Amino acid sequence: MLNTIVTGKPTEKAPLLIAHGLFGSARNWGVIARRLSDARQVVAVDMRNHGESPWFPTHGYEDMARDLAEVIEAHGGRMDVLGHSMGGKAAMVLALQRPQAVGRLVVADIAPTAYGHTQAHLIDAMRRVDLSRVERRADAAAQLALEDDALRAFLLQSLDVGGRKWRLNLDVLAAEMERITGFPPVEGRFGGPALFLTGAESSYVRPEHRSEIKRLFPAARFAKIPGAGHWLHAEKPREFEAAVRAFLDG
Repeated sequence: MLNTIVTGKPTEKAPLLIAHGLFGSARNWGVIARRLSDARQVVAVDMRNHGESPWFPTHGYEDMARDLAEVIEAHGGRMDVLGHSMGGKAAMVLALQRPQAVGRLVVADIAPTAYGHTQAHLIDAMRRVDLSRVERRADAAAQLALEDDALRAFLLQSLDVGGRKWRLNLDVLAAEMERITGFPPVEGRFGGPALFLTGAESSYVRPEHRSEIKRLFPAARFAKIPGAGHWLHAEKPREFEAAVRAFLDG
């Protein structure tokens, strides 16, 4: 089963499951999980091939949806679900395949579609770090050839400095990149409440995606966070938390 970080105690409200994006981890969501746990229990997971979760030879969305379903079953059989980017696609597949397991669904800055970009260059950059020369995180930062300081810092959160290893199954993530940027042909619809929450400065969810979203999620609502890009939960955490809280309590 996936590694989980559980925050807060069970309440009369449905617990919330959080699924992170590519190269992320449950720990990335610690602040938001703690703040939302004042009203409900929050369970953040390390997705397969990430963090402290097991490594598997595949990384498709049907696989990830099954992983999430196992966690939900272990916490009573039904949860509200929040997923960002890759985690949002996994959450959508989960809701479409097992609608009885999902109460409310929040999809953060991703659509049920294939994207043309790849993140393989980030895997290449991580692979080029000579871990034998890493004594401190700063040593790896100096080697990680990326111009974006925030992105470098984000990736370095998945480095186990003491163990001199990445907490990411880079080989499988590279091999499965086409499946990660894609979206499987899933049968079914999810008729429950669904919020597609996007960053106003992001181009991941475009107007032409709305018809497919509404076909698969007929009760879908749409909201944007001003001034936020794809990493909306990190760039505008208070606004993100407020939007999620209002929807879950609605």
